[in-house]
Amino acid sequence: MRITKFGHACVRIEHEGAVIVIDPGCFTELEAVDGAGAVLITHEHADHYDLERLRATEAPVFTIDAVARQITAQSPDVAERVTVVAPGDSFDAGLPVRVVGELHAVIHPELPRFDNSGYVVTAGAAKIYHPGDALTPPGEEVDVLLAPSSAPWLKAAEAIDFVREVGAPRNLAIHDRIYTEAAHGILASQMQGFLAPREQEYLRLADGEDLA
Repeated sequence: MRITKFGHACVRIEHEGAVIVIDPGCFTELEAVDGAGAVLITHEHADHYDLERLRATEAPVFTIDAVARQITAQSPDVAERVTVVAPGDSFDAGLPVRVVGELHAVIHPELPRFDNSGYVVTAGAAKIYHPGDALTPPGEEVDVLLAPSSAPWLKAAEAIDFVREVGAPRNLAIHDRIYTEAAHGILASQMQGFLAPREQEYLRLADGEDLA
């Protein structure tokens, strides 16, 4: 199994010839979708969903209804290869995938909440969870949590508690274009302080770097 971190919230998962790319948004390098067998989109925000990235591949796209409707309106050619999935669904995207959750995290109580579904991908013996922009637990044990690390809707206490609640042995920081490097260093120190006694690992990779 190979997990590659790309720009911001995008991760590429490869296993036994299957290639799944999750959330190639506007901060993601186009190369992230090269050779993709499937693309998964968690929600409609531009840092997770970008038509230029979807047009750069011919791979089938799996996403929730809210995103599918936007794709249909904006790019009927891409819409022809979209499959709509819903919370609780399981499907085959080259690797088994289960859909988790249905709402974006609260940005402000007076703002409407967007639809958002995360994905648990099974790659051999490993399970990898990408929650999108939500703090919804996966409902099962996972080996790798792709952990949101910085966002207008997220504070450090919430990020730490989410990682502890999920309880994955390995936690890879994603959604990382909001903080400065100094702020990411502070968060990493806090994470390590809370997670080390639980034998959980937290790490942040450079774009294009693989999880070793």
